[in-house]
Amino acid sequence: MDVKMEPSWKTRLAGEFEKDYFVKLTDFVRQEYRQATVYPSGPNIFNAFAHCPFDRVKVVIIGQDPYHEPGQAHGLCFSVQDGTPFPPSLQNIFKEITDDLGRPRPTSGDLTRWADQGVLLLNATLTVRAHRAGSHQGHGWETFTDAVIRCLNAERQHLVYMLWGAYAQKKGASIDTSRNLVLTSPHPSPLSAHRGFFGNRHFSRANDYLVALGESPIDW
Repeated sequence: MDVKMEPSWKTRLAGEFEKDYFVKLTDFVRQEYRQATVYPSGPNIFNAFAHCPFDRVKVVIIGQDPYHEPGQAHGLCFSVQDGTPFPPSLQNIFKEITDDLGRPRPTSGDLTRWADQGVLLLNATLTVRAHRAGSHQGHGWETFTDAVIRCLNAERQHLVYMLWGAYAQKKGASIDTSRNLVLTSPHPSPLSAHRGFFGNRHFSRANDYLVALGESPIDW
């Protein structure tokens, strides 16, 4: 697995690449790409880091694993490639943005525009087999992305973390809430969005926090 990662991240995470779990993870991922269709494409595995250098992170959104159908995943959680229908969770995210900020629904589900503004769109697991949700969980990706969160928590402050659903909240349990804004709510999935994702106003709350710190808000 070729770790194509922006230098500020690669320097900080270099120690992870040498650990036994990551060596085993690399072997597993390479074998999966040889044997099956895996998403995202190899060059996009670390796309979240490519678009959002360590020192430019303002907001962190934690997802679970990549979308597993064709034309969707490209290395940013909740994001899909241009021309792909919006998955239900993304539809609900856009609905909340419209309700919260009065913004019209975007025509593209590609959230690269967020990543380029400092939104780290981090899935806990960075690869998945086609049509098999969760198929690459438990092979080491979670250990790696825990290290990413630890690194941010140790070196950065005044970040906004959006933790949607129990999985993301558990993964973000160690984040220092005294030095960062940690926003929690149910997941935007159709199964849970009506239980508190809708109306959470996370997007305006994030921007209010950033502006109060003298940072530019995110153009959601």
